[in-house]
Amino acid sequence: MNVYGTKQIRNVVLLGHGGAGKTTLVESMALVTGVTKRMGNVVDGSTISDYDKEEIKRQFSISTSLIPLEFQGEEGMIKVNLLDTPGYFDFVGEVEEAVSVADAAVIVVNCKAGIEVGAEKAWELCEKFNLPRIIFVTNMDDDHASFRELLLKLETRFGRKIAPFHLPIRENEKFVGFVNVVKMAGRRFTTNSDYVECEIPEYSKKNLGIAREALVEAVAETSEEYMERYFSGEEFTYEEISSALREHVIDGSIVPVMLGSGINCQGARMLLQGIDRYFPAPDHFECIGVDVSTGERFVAKYNDGVSLSMRVFKTIVDPFIGKYSLVKVCTGTLKPDSASYNVNKDAEEKIGKVYTLRGKEQMELKELHAGDIGAVAKLNVTQTGDTLAVRTAPIVYHKPQISTPYTYMRYTTKTKGDDDKVASALAKLMEEDQTLKAVGDKENRQTLLYGIGDQQLEVVVSKLSSRYKVEIELSRPKFAFRETIRKKVEAQGKYKKQTGGHGQYGDVKMSFEPSGDLETPYVFEEQVFGGAVPRNYFPAVEKGIQECVLKGPLAAYPVVGVKGILYDATKVKVCSAFYEICDYAQLSGEWADGLWMEMLSRRPLYEELVYYLEHHTFLDKLKVGGYGLCDLYVWQMNRYNLIKDVGKNPRTCNKEKMAMQAFRTMAELLADPEKNLKKLEYGQGTDRL
Repeated sequence: MNVYGTKQIRNVVLLGHGGAGKTTLVESMALVTGVTKRMGNVVDGSTISDYDKEEIKRQFSISTSLIPLEFQGEEGMIKVNLLDTPGYFDFVGEVEEAVSVADAAVIVVNCKAGIEVGAEKAWELCEKFNLPRIIFVTNMDDDHASFRELLLKLETRFGRKIAPFHLPIRENEKFVGFVNVVKMAGRRFTTNSDYVECEIPEYSKKNLGIAREALVEAVAETSEEYMERYFSGEEFTYEEISSALREHVIDGSIVPVMLGSGINCQGARMLLQGIDRYFPAPDHFECIGVDVSTGERFVAKYNDGVSLSMRVFKTIVDPFIGKYSLVKVCTGTLKPDSASYNVNKDAEEKIGKVYTLRGKEQMELKELHAGDIGAVAKLNVTQTGDTLAVRTAPIVYHKPQISTPYTYMRYTTKTKGDDDKVASALAKLMEEDQTLKAVGDKENRQTLLYGIGDQQLEVVVSKLSSRYKVEIELSRPKFAFRETIRKKVEAQGKYKKQTGGHGQYGDVKMSFEPSGDLETPYVFEEQVFGGAVPRNYFPAVEKGIQECVLKGPLAAYPVVGVKGILYDATKVKVCSAFYEICDYAQLSGEWADGLWMEMLSRRPLYEELVYYLEHHTFLDKLKVGGYGLCDLYVWQMNRYNLIKDVGKNPRTCNKEKMAMQAFRTMAELLADPEKNLKKLEYGQGTDRL
């Protein structure tokens, strides 16, 4: 194959629903361009793009195939890199890889089947990546196919962007040609998509007038000059119309609709002409990356005159022919024996020969210019998504956005001792397919195989058997159940240790609510104000949550999706000291707990306690009825003397006990000043000591 410059390249991805006719359309385009002498057939397994054993057996595409075609365009020969993608959703990863390097798209729609889900998904992908697109309607040879109905559905679903460039010509209920709306001329098919001019049928003139008027309006909107000419009734030339339409197609405001029959090789030549005329060359776009040496944003302009950089968008691993990395050159020129550096892996890679692939056929190239797509064989560490550049200019480009697999099955090897062989084979398949994952589930002691859908997993099993001679069985996995909470709750927890050595106490208030993330056991946050809990105690609280989520309260399954918020607590140091004093004063734990809760509910009393613990004297700012803590302490000591006089044992009466009793009395005064002041003044309060 010849070498082409950037402006002579068209990178086109074929999208559409499974069975719409993408592979058959590729065959007809290959026949028109002279690549083949005879059209291949999907049923016979003789197509260029569906060459894998699984594709031949199942009669549909499983992986993306690169099919480069050489076509005589209006301004010379062009190279069209066709990327034939699978239509079934199980293999969406292949589609996403192809779209990441495409500069335009052809959405294939079966006229009889209408707008299928695959066509809608294709449109969404084009919208997401701002890809210019052409809708090619196949199966026009079917007697029950109605182009008019399909066109109305397209306009209803996708809006005013839809513009029919072709209208069908039928004779005796057979599809025999089309009307070119742009050129206002009839075309009758001869052989191999060739055609001759013919008259426009009378029944087509009404619809032709409507379609033509819409195109002329679109042309007029491209400039003020054209708008003035349009309102003055002046006709546009073919060159002006074609140029304006190209501008609109590239920016996505017009989506041409063409038609044909892939199986009869009708319409393939017009599609190639449309690709040449309306689709942009790679240098129309930019490739965004990061300059690793500076950390700055880098924009590749698909320029040949700078250092080499390219990104790997797909990997093919074949047990017989080896490994091929499909690349798109972003800057510079790729030549055999070029110096290459894998920026992602920080490793040198040796590049030997440069290839382009046409299905399973490898063709050597002298060089590959910026914007072109080719292949490099036997790279050691390079994987899909990696960037190859030169060490002096380390550029990293964005990786393709690949869907996350959620379907999974348990797998086991049929033959004992094949575990290592299966693991090695799966690693190669996962290198090819980024949506395929093998994950070990230690909790349930099983190995899981993840994919997009069941069909993809079945294909993997078949490939392991046919390619690598190892067999596995898929079965229903064991499910690891989880527990979670349904609504917000609040809870208080206490920790107390008073036996041996220093006492320990903790009092924590928390709220728990659903976090919304069932993949994460818990989320811990704190909303503590005023130093209610020292920060060095936060890890202890979180550790408690860690231990609790291991086993849930319902069935002892792990807990997930919990958000714990520490919103109030007491100072642990103060708490510990308080209980140490109460223990020394031989006051019961129940008595201490009650007084502690009283202090927590009354901030001034709590502040008095903190001061006492630090200075062993009273702050004495808190007064009730003229009585402060000092007064209450003296009153308690006087009571001690009364007890002594009546001969009671004074050994349990000490200063610490008197102090704590003073705090108790103050708490009672704060709770009901009038009642407890009377008791105090009449001496009744001492009866409780």
